[in-house]
Amino acid sequence: MTDKPLSVDLNSDMAEGFGAYRMGDDDAILRVVTSANIACGFHGGDPEIMATTFALARERGVAVGAHPGFPDLWGFGRRNIPFSAGEIERLVAYQIGAAQALSTYAGHPITHVKAHGALGNLTQQDAEVAMAVNRAIKAVDPKLVCLVIALGHQQRQANEMGLATASEIFADRAYTEEGHLVHRSQAGAVIHDAVEAAARVVRMVRAGAIETVTGKWIETPIDSICVHSDTPAAVTIARTVRDALEADGITVRNFLK
Repeated sequence: MTDKPLSVDLNSDMAEGFGAYRMGDDDAILRVVTSANIACGFHGGDPEIMATTFALARERGVAVGAHPGFPDLWGFGRRNIPFSAGEIERLVAYQIGAAQALSTYAGHPITHVKAHGALGNLTQQDAEVAMAVNRAIKAVDPKLVCLVIALGHQQRQANEMGLATASEIFADRAYTEEGHLVHRSQAGAVIHDAVEAAARVVRMVRAGAIETVTGKWIETPIDSICVHSDTPAAVTIARTVRDALEADGITVRNFLK
């Protein structure tokens, strides 16, 4: 545990609607977070939603990044699809390009990349997938920061490749003894209670470690905290987490500042 001054980023995945369908309250979330990960059209999102969200983030002073995932609108990018490493590399590069184009169009260029859903989980546990995502980022724009799941292959590899990284934990997800996310099919995998989520986040940031479902602590850098925007209580959780961090003397700001 530490009592020294700390700062941490608060991020959320957004622009995940499609056409006439909306997912989450992006307008409200953007009033709370310091980073936004924008869906690039594969698991959610489309040019209209992307451009609108980039512009709104610019107005709110919220940093933006690409949020590439598997091409899986039906499953919201949360199903593993058996692409080859080369195919993953190219589908990630494609989505980063889309995010760069529309963020530039909106006058608010992206500064980071965070893999979504099943693809993101694989970057933590599968070295080949992690390398494919990192190669795509480095090939398209090596100045982009890799926002990575803590304790995974992607951060180690990205650092070895000379890419900048920021390590992320989740406010609203439970962790296994190995430091992986509890599968969403399991009871208690998603934390819906805002007060519980906020208290847990403060404990983890202060400890510099992940708290598992059994109370075990796994040390890790914590640069950013994610609150998923598609959960019913997302806005309440995000606001409660931010309020709790600031009440504990922890500054909430983008990881690039």
